[in-house]
Amino acid sequence: MSQIRFYNTYSKQVEPFEPLQAGKVKIYSCGPTVYSHPHIGNFRSFLMADLLKRFLEFKGFTVSHVMNITDVGHLLDDADEGVDKLEEVARKEKKDPLEIAKFYTDSFMTASKMLNIKPADSYPRATEHIPEMIDMVQSLIDKGHAYVVGNNVYYDVTTFKDYGRLSGNMLDDLNAGARIEVNAEKKNPQDFALWKHDPRHIQQWDSPWGRGFPGWHIECSAMSTKYLGEQFDFHTGGEDNIFPHHECEIAQSEGASGKKWVRYWMHTRFLMVDGEKMSKSKGNLYTIQELVDKGFKKNAIRYALISSHYRQNYNFTFDGLKAAEQAIDKISQCVFLLRQVTAEGDAVRDEVPAFIEKAINDFGEALSDDLNISKALAAVFELVKDANKLTDANTAEVKVILDAIERIDSVLGVLETSADEIPPEIMSLAEERRTAKLAKNWTRADEIRNELTAKGFVVEDMPGHDYRIKCRDA
Repeated sequence: MSQIRFYNTYSKQVEPFEPLQAGKVKIYSCGPTVYSHPHIGNFRSFLMADLLKRFLEFKGFTVSHVMNITDVGHLLDDADEGVDKLEEVARKEKKDPLEIAKFYTDSFMTASKMLNIKPADSYPRATEHIPEMIDMVQSLIDKGHAYVVGNNVYYDVTTFKDYGRLSGNMLDDLNAGARIEVNAEKKNPQDFALWKHDPRHIQQWDSPWGRGFPGWHIECSAMSTKYLGEQFDFHTGGEDNIFPHHECEIAQSEGASGKKWVRYWMHTRFLMVDGEKMSKSKGNLYTIQELVDKGFKKNAIRYALISSHYRQNYNFTFDGLKAAEQAIDKISQCVFLLRQVTAEGDAVRDEVPAFIEKAINDFGEALSDDLNISKALAAVFELVKDANKLTDANTAEVKVILDAIERIDSVLGVLETSADEIPPEIMSLAEERRTAKLAKNWTRADEIRNELTAKGFVVEDMPGHDYRIKCRDA
C-alpha cells in the first residue's frame, strides 16, 4: 500500500505525509466570519476539511480539529483599512455585534449539521481570546518583529525572511506594485496591523497600547497555538485565504515561536455557479437552506460539493445536484436490497471478501493520492456493481458487504438514512401497499403512498414488485 501524500501549497508540490506525532494528527481550519449566512462556496472549503479529517480517521489516526469563529477584526478589504464586516451589519441592523455573531454562528452550525460535517473539537471565538492575542503581539514586539506607533501595533515584514513564500508574493514585487497612498505610520507598505486603534469601532479592549481591537490575522495565530500548540500538521482554508491572511499568520506564528508552524497547507479552489462567479447581484450565492427549500436533498448537496477534486475549480449546477441524488440512490438501492436478504447462512463465498478488499483498498489508495475523490468514488460504484450481482447472497455475506459500505461512508458521509432508522409501522404500511398493488387495489395503494408522504417518507417502486422507502429529506 502506497504512502499517503498531499499537495502542500507551501512547497508547491505533492509530499509524503508524515505526522508530527505518530498516530495523531492536528488540523486547524479557517472558519466563518459570522456576519452573514455561509454559502456553498464557503462550505466547499469546510467540506474539504471534513473529508480530510474523516479520511485520516479511516486510516487509523486520532484527529484533533480546531476551527475558529471570526467575530471581530475582519475588515471589508481583508487588509488594515476599512470597516469591520461584522460591525457594518450590526450598525445596519441596529444590534449588538455579539448578537449578530451569535445569530450567524448558529446559522453556520445548523448548515454544518445539515451537511453531516463532523463537529470540530473546538470552535474558538476571537472575542473570547483577546488576552492570548495581546500576549502574542507583545512577544512579537519583544523579539523585534513588531513596532508600536501611537496606539497601533504593526508587524515589520522585513524581519521575516520567508514572508511571501506561501503565496509567491515576494516583498520586492509587492512593494513595486504598492499604491502611492500608503499608511504613513508603517515602516514598509506591506506591514500589517496586529492591534488597531479606532474610536469608531464598537468592540474595544484594553491593551498595553491603549484601547483597541486585534487585527484579523493575529486571531488565528493565537487561537491555533492555544489549542494545538506551536506546531501542528495541517492548516486548511479557501484559496482566497492564502494572501494576505495565511501569509501573515505564518510570519506571526513563526516569528513568535521560532519554530516551523504548519507542516502541510491545503487550500480549496473557488466554486463557480453555472460557469459564473458567485455574487449577490447575480442571485447565485446559495445557502444550504435555500437549496433544501428548492427540494434538493441535504446529502446530495454534500455529495456534489465533495465530488470534485479540491484543487480544481468546481462548477456548481442544479443538474449536478440531480446527478448527485442519482449517485446516492444507486448506493442506497444496493443497501436496501441487501437488507431484504433473509437467506440464512454462515459461509461467505471467496469472491465476496475479494471484491470487498479490492474496493476498500482502491478507495483508500485513491484518497491517499491527495484526496483523489473521483477515483475513490469509482471504487465505491465498483463495489456496488459487484454486490448487486449477488442475487443469491446469504445473511453472512450481506453483513460483510454492509460493513464495508458503512466503513466507506464513514468518509463520504452521504448515507444519512438507513432502513434500520425507518420505524416498523412505516415499513408495515409500505408492505401493505405492496400487497394492495399485487391485488390491483390501486386506490388503496395510492392512499397508503399519500399517508407515507404525510408522515415524511417516500416509497419508490422497483422491478419485481420490490420497493424502496426513504425519509423524504434524506
